[in-house]
Amino acid sequence: MSKKPWQDYPQIASSEITPESVWLNRRNLMKAATASAGLVMAGETLAQPKQLKELSFLPAVDGTPFKATEELTPYEAATTYNNFYEFGTNKSDPARYAGSMTTDPWEIKVGGLVNKPGKLNLEDIMSDFDLEERIYRFRCVEAWSMVVPWIGFPLSKLLERFDPKSEGKFVEFKTLYRRSEMRGTRSFTSIIDWPYREGLRMDEAMNPLTLMTVGLYGKTLPNQSGAPLRLVVPWKYGFKNIKSIVEINVTDRQPKTSWQDLAPQEYGFYANVNPKVSHPRWSQAYERRLPSSLFNPSRVKTQMFNGYGGQVASMYKGMDLARFY
Repeated sequence: MSKKPWQDYPQIASSEITPESVWLNRRNLMKAATASAGLVMAGETLAQPKQLKELSFLPAVDGTPFKATEELTPYEAATTYNNFYEFGTNKSDPARYAGSMTTDPWEIKVGGLVNKPGKLNLEDIMSDFDLEERIYRFRCVEAWSMVVPWIGFPLSKLLERFDPKSEGKFVEFKTLYRRSEMRGTRSFTSIIDWPYREGLRMDEAMNPLTLMTVGLYGKTLPNQSGAPLRLVVPWKYGFKNIKSIVEINVTDRQPKTSWQDLAPQEYGFYANVNPKVSHPRWSQAYERRLPSSLFNPSRVKTQMFNGYGGQVASMYKGMDLARFY
């Protein structure tokens, strides 16, 4: 399957682009922090992006542009309403308890079916890859959503460095598992077989939209958001966006994933956002856009592939998306 470079995809209007001087200042701050501290510490302010009031999202599968007056989700809402079961099952638990997770030093191992297996330290990632800011919709399988400005680089760039073998068809990811720092993994109510695992098909991993993320809202990732390195796949439900990654493996078979192992009838491997396929316990036709409340639910109609069908639908041509959910 041929892939267009990111630059060939429809972009946000030029009037909405962060000024170059602001972006360069952000990059300089990131590099300075890396040089002085060995890595960028979670939560350090790099620069605040401007609030985008009109976002020109990428087109739908039929070419119809999605254009909406959607503001960014407030930073406070996006970083205090999270799923990170390593720290507890309540939405407020990650923000409350994830500060116990040590992110310095941090190392990521890349192996499996690659010609150049090896490791990267966080400082290598911060200095060796060109970072971009991308504004993506984020849709949780629980039918709530956000609009978040992420900072990162395409996953494809990282994989290319390790030279995947031709027989590699899938990519497996693993989250940090450190019982002493992750109270949720010690809970007697814990139902996940740790460490948390996720996976993508190789063409999904190499898609230009798939982002390895180190920051959001002009700041480095806070612990509760998956510091210091997480995945963002904007056309899939949020549980695919694995946090605090320590290991990546290229494989020739579909990897086992945590939620699919736990409840395969509810959480499939592909997990593409699909308003036509309901979760067994609720509809996926609509979502709550955060922040929301009982009296102001901010109900939004869900879009196929979360609005990114024009860039990803061709990967699933001929597949029964109700069966391969």
